[in-house]
Amino acid sequence: MDKQTVLAQPLLGAHISIAGGLEKALLRGQALGCTTVQLFTKSSNQWGERFLKESQTQLFREVREQTGIDPVISHAGYLINLASPDEEIYTKSLDAMVQEILRCEQLGIDYLVVHPGFHKGCGEAWGLGRIIDALDRVHTDTAGVKVKIALETTAGQGTALGGSLEQIAHIIERVKEKSRLVFCLDTCHMFVAGYNLRTKQDYLDFFRSIDDTIGREKLRVIHLNDSKREMGSRVDRHENIGEGMIGEGLFRLVMRDTSLTGVPKIIETPGDIENIRLLKSFA
Repeated sequence: MDKQTVLAQPLLGAHISIAGGLEKALLRGQALGCTTVQLFTKSSNQWGERFLKESQTQLFREVREQTGIDPVISHAGYLINLASPDEEIYTKSLDAMVQEILRCEQLGIDYLVVHPGFHKGCGEAWGLGRIIDALDRVHTDTAGVKVKIALETTAGQGTALGGSLEQIAHIIERVKEKSRLVFCLDTCHMFVAGYNLRTKQDYLDFFRSIDDTIGREKLRVIHLNDSKREMGSRVDRHENIGEGMIGEGLFRLVMRDTSLTGVPKIIETPGDIENIRLLKSFA
């Protein structure tokens, strides 16, 4: 696919498996009609690190050039908890974040999406401070890299932080190198965290809230997911586009919003190709 063809299409993709090699995610994405993709650069549920050979990074970059997929987004492993009160987990999380960023830099990946963390009963204020300290330390250990960390909005379940725009804004504002932080909006997470996204007015009000808190210029990734659970339930269960509690309206608005044209939109739902086709039809 040439770059002119890619540019003519919506910036739309899916979270793709890396089974068989990192470059396979790009090829699978291309086959699905993606113009952007999200992937893990290692196993998402293990602490064990993955150190890339030059041949692997070169192949990935070559296939990316061939497919024209841009940008490429990575999602950090699920074990990482930048708010953990457990010193062993906290240290492992810091080390893992550094390695995630260095792999992304090797591969030329633009954004690393991460869930902010869980305070595990120590309280919101304490947990947010812990995350800020963690990000400052990670930034120090990865000085000079181009990769930006994208803090993902969460469902706010249990002691999870990031379930409100204000919490994301608080973190970004207080990190020393705030220019290295952006955020990732997950539609399912925000809906179950209590943000009504069903009508056009809800949509306008929500994005006005983003402008007033974090700033829309910090929005660099959108996860387009419908929700199996009701608004405010704080239960994170993704559903295919238009088949959940949010409905098609929100996704039509996102795909037609010219202010979001340059923001990559990633689906994390079961029916990849059907959802991509539907979202393209909305655009």
